[in-house]
Amino acid sequence: MTTPPTLLPVSAPARQWRTPAAACTTVVLWASAFVSIRSAGEAYSPGALALGRLLAGTLVLGAILLVRREGLPGKGAWPGIVTSGLLWFGLYMVVLNWGEQEVDAGTAAMLVNIGPILIALLGARMLGEGLPRRLLAGMGVSFAGAVVVGFAMSGHGGSSVLGVALCLLAALAYAAGAVSQKPALAHGSSLQINTFGCLIGAVACLPFTGALVSEAADAPLSATLNMVYLGVFPTALAFTTWGYAMARTTAGRMGATTYAVPALVVGMAWVLLDEVPTSLGIVGGALCLAGVAVSRSRQQTGSTRGNPARPVEGSRHDPERQAERT
Repeated sequence: MTTPPTLLPVSAPARQWRTPAAACTTVVLWASAFVSIRSAGEAYSPGALALGRLLAGTLVLGAILLVRREGLPGKGAWPGIVTSGLLWFGLYMVVLNWGEQEVDAGTAAMLVNIGPILIALLGARMLGEGLPRRLLAGMGVSFAGAVVVGFAMSGHGGSSVLGVALCLLAALAYAAGAVSQKPALAHGSSLQINTFGCLIGAVACLPFTGALVSEAADAPLSATLNMVYLGVFPTALAFTTWGYAMARTTAGRMGATTYAVPALVVGMAWVLLDEVPTSLGIVGGALCLAGVAVSRSRQQTGSTRGNPARPVEGSRHDPERQAERT
């Protein structure tokens, strides 16, 4: 009889790299969505674009869920799934697409980047997460960088009151949806939570079906392909890697990580759209990245180095490592 091969445990360094790798994947793909939305938004209305994106994301996530045979998440996950599905997958995507048609890109970037600050505040209030000084300092630096990037990206067009209100609503929906997803991840995998959240968002956007069908008939192939890309990568893949990382850190720290998006957008617009960044844009992007580095760092004090009772990152008492095992 052949002895079955022994599965070797994953080393600690490999485990420690999974969470930052997942967070980086999310940030890069969400940054790429900026370029795709600009292309697809020329042919599709806000609601139709959101519905097409969510349908593509649901099909991909649903297929992976069936192949992996993960089934349904636990009962405790459904309040968070429904809330994040309606607010983050549904409302956020529609009002953001709409808002970016009413204001210039720079104004939209500044307003939507209130979201990570709201995530930290809501996480402290609703989830009992703390507000470490490094997190607050890093978010302050990153937000200043986002404002600088916004000014650098701003065109000469005006910003309507409706557009400003829509972007603020998008930031609030993003923050509330992200925070509501955190408890759900204790009752199901990131794949499960995001599959059904995306499905709920798609169902909420079904009133835009007529617009999607009529606009798809006239839209150029490039716009439709960009819409599909938005569903497969910035939605299906990026939301799943977001959930994986979110389950292993705090909502505030994950929200602060997304401040790297404006910096990446500047670089991607340079490479893909031939939009040469201004000196102001480069400075703002550097501030965004510096703030993320500060907010993600762990404060090392004499008590934490010398007191074995305090959890040390990577140890068996570390909450992130315990979450990794589950």
